[in-house]
Amino acid sequence: MTTAVAAPFRFFSLQVVRTRRLGPSLVRVSFAGEDLRYFFSDGYDQSLSLFLPHPGQTEPRVPYELGDGWWQGWRELPDDVRAVMRSYTLRSLRRDGLGRTTEIDIDLVLHTPAGPASAWAARAGAGDRVVLLGPAVADNRAIRFRPPQDTDLVLLWGDETALPAVSSILESLPAGLRARVWLEVHDAGDVQDLTTAADAEVTWLVHTEDDGEIPHCVESVGGAPTPMALAALRDARLPSAERPYVWIAGESQCVKSLRRHFVQERGIDRRRVTFVGYWRQGLSEEQLREQE
Repeated sequence: MTTAVAAPFRFFSLQVVRTRRLGPSLVRVSFAGEDLRYFFSDGYDQSLSLFLPHPGQTEPRVPYELGDGWWQGWRELPDDVRAVMRSYTLRSLRRDGLGRTTEIDIDLVLHTPAGPASAWAARAGAGDRVVLLGPAVADNRAIRFRPPQDTDLVLLWGDETALPAVSSILESLPAGLRARVWLEVHDAGDVQDLTTAADAEVTWLVHTEDDGEIPHCVESVGGAPTPMALAALRDARLPSAERPYVWIAGESQCVKSLRRHFVQERGIDRRRVTFVGYWRQGLSEEQLREQE
């Protein structure tokens, strides 16, 4: 039995129903469960918290029976018992004829060396149990993509962790709306065919083997920006627009650097720029949350 936490969110007890490799670094995991009838989301970049079991556990340990006190109770569990928690973006959901959610998809990034979430994703199979903290109200604060109604140009940037959100956003854009998109991936095999009715131009930025794991849009120690995202954006000729909207998400230092580019170098109103740090280079999610 699951328990509501801080509305409009609640816990969902789910099982894996299938997995599909999308590329060398990406795997799509589909989840189902009776609890999903209470899952509602109208967002295209809906943020979720996924709780995963440690090897040898049949299900993740999350003290949701504590209600609003679950967070403190979770932190007090031993490291090798406490469920692994990671943040992801909803890729898609499916509903039955009554409008109830029946399945959801989450795309997970595979790393080398693998962390606990990446290792779980690589071996996930039908029947594996997880716990999800997600929305019980369709319009909630974990949805960040909110372009003003007068938007005449959408600008998107994301790394692999933001690819599910960008894919979903593009699918939602109306026909004729202009969009320019930059996506960074670590392997050419992760490049995907994206669907949209918008007038969209998508640029894929593929890292080379020499790039390592260094984010390619942060400033180097000497102050000069490294190549890849910043170089690509500075070279880009954008369509003229009176009311552009920018959405950027991924590694937090990259996101901050690109926000400065759009606001300071491109002169875009900062109120029309949404930026979300999904992860931070060199820190686990637990370490990142400790700093919040």
